[in-house]
Amino acid sequence: MVVNKSKSAFRTIAEVADELDVATHVLRFWETKFPQIKPMKRSGGRRYYRPDDVALVRKIRDLLYEKRYTIEGVQKVIKEKGLKSFLGEEIMPDFFETREDIELNEEIRLFLENITNELHSIKKELKKIIEENEEQA
Repeated sequence: MVVNKSKSAFRTIAEVADELDVATHVLRFWETKFPQIKPMKRSGGRRYYRPDDVALVRKIRDLLYEKRYTIEGVQKVIKEKGLKSFLGEEIMPDFFETREDIELNEEIRLFLENITNELHSIKKELKKIIEENEEQA
């Protein structure tokens, strides 16, 4: 059972399996049948499920076990509805996705632009240092 973890915390495969009352091998099997299930994998292949992964697996489990859908039936529903619609509005936005719809005032826009330029400069400097170190080796 998951204890003292926030809703946004990542879960291990064992925690998700316990929470959803399915075996870990079932979750691994579902990963092969539903390419939308993409837990993060760390060294040694350890899986870490994001909150969206857990929501998706929960929805798949409910359709398979409660509503008695076949795997093919669930695949068809996901394909027809699309992932966001399938999950409802439960899906969290991708933190790395570029957002064009956010309006920024000029001061914030310039601030972010300056930070971006600084980061690009740092990246160039680091690349230069790495190249110099590789030449010396």
